[in-house]
Amino acid sequence: MKSIKCATVDGFDAKVVDVEVDFIRALPSFSIVGLANTSIQESKERVKAALSSIKFKFPPQKVTVNLSPSDLKKEGSHFDLPIALLIALNKSEADFSEFMAFGELGLDGAIKDTSSLFALILSLKKMGIQKKFIIPKESLSKLSKIPELELVPVNHLREAIDIFKAENESEVQRSDAKIEATQFEGCYYQEQYDEDFLDIKGQERAKRASLIAAAGMHNILFEGSPGCGKSMCAKRLRYIMPPMSLDEILYKAKLEALSLKEPDFTPLRAFRSPHHTATKASIFGGGSKQAKIGEIALAHNGVLFFDEITHFPKSILEALREPLEDQKILISRVGNKIEYPTKFLFVAAMNPCPCGNLLSQTKECRCSELEIKRYKNRLSSPLLDRIELYVQMQEVSPEDKPSVSSKEMHALVLKAYKMQKARAQSDFNGKLNDRELERVCEMELDAKEVLDSAVMRFSLSQRAINNTKKVARTIADLQESSKIEKAHILEALSYRVQY
Repeated sequence: MKSIKCATVDGFDAKVVDVEVDFIRALPSFSIVGLANTSIQESKERVKAALSSIKFKFPPQKVTVNLSPSDLKKEGSHFDLPIALLIALNKSEADFSEFMAFGELGLDGAIKDTSSLFALILSLKKMGIQKKFIIPKESLSKLSKIPELELVPVNHLREAIDIFKAENESEVQRSDAKIEATQFEGCYYQEQYDEDFLDIKGQERAKRASLIAAAGMHNILFEGSPGCGKSMCAKRLRYIMPPMSLDEILYKAKLEALSLKEPDFTPLRAFRSPHHTATKASIFGGGSKQAKIGEIALAHNGVLFFDEITHFPKSILEALREPLEDQKILISRVGNKIEYPTKFLFVAAMNPCPCGNLLSQTKECRCSELEIKRYKNRLSSPLLDRIELYVQMQEVSPEDKPSVSSKEMHALVLKAYKMQKARAQSDFNGKLNDRELERVCEMELDAKEVLDSAVMRFSLSQRAINNTKKVARTIADLQESSKIEKAHILEALSYRVQY
């Protein structure tokens, strides 16, 4: 019996699978056991056709393929290649111990890429697996972005078989992880602004709040009349956010691969904007039997935007409190428990009332006080307490002019990011834990007095106090100040939620 290692996606990470093949003298048959899903069961026909294309005579025996461990559900057509290799080389002295094989087989023996391959191999690299990876040649361009991998790219099943013949040596390519972007403080960013803040006329306070939110990864809520620019601000935030490390870029690519998108390997942070009719499972992850990734996990290290937040079901809004606070979420099913990181910049937008005209100076509001109260009460105090910045936007005026570009705002964010790196912070200001917050938030005496006064006057919770400190720290960073001053605290307090 021979075996070679492969892997399967289990929730969010990879699990190593031993592919074993045994040949028994019995009536000819071909079976695959070990909780293999339909795509793996169908590989029997692909493997037979691919082996036939290279003139290999399928043995007239009972062929049993076992995928171990047997209690782990396996999925993916990339098991074709290891199964075919074991069958084709069953009578040879081939040593598979140094290799892992991945690839879907065409009926002509061609080896094809699969959508889950990048996520699988990145997870294996994070686990410290030191193997030579036999992969489809068409996967080389994206897998070479993962540093320090030994890759053996092949186009055809015949090439893969030749690797294990004694007279041949495999051509191993070592990945070098080149990212085409501007480097800054060991990270990467791009100077391309497809959506620019220069397109937004007026709304200076909203732009200032957007700058603070991007620089410190602070959650923000925009409130204003329809068409005043709430969504425009939200969609432009991702272009001015701090640079991304190589690990963050690769992680984003992994999320894209898991959501069946082609990874782009750019330092542009993720932007997820689910509609208010989306199901709870699609936003938080889940499923009837096996937990699947949801929108909030796909937004990790990026932006999660809830437009018209008051139209989202109450159950979704209240369930959002835990991932916003803990920066992770645990999805539990009967036989499956998966924890996803959820460190994202949460952006929400809402109208001031059901008809949207409460703040208008030209249109009459048609809502009663009871309707307005009921509308705003859809956002609970615990949820609002987790939003650090609140901006009330005004109607568009003919006098409004463009003022600042995304490039100029991004330059300020980079300065603030440099300040945060110089303090050796483990995270952005908006995501700091309580212990590190006390270390980095050194305040002037008059600033502390203002904050103490605000605590007494507004009955601030401990979370609200910490959020004020975080926002003030980011404002100080934007002005390249080592200490939090009175003006920084006052500005931070001005962004508190007003209801």
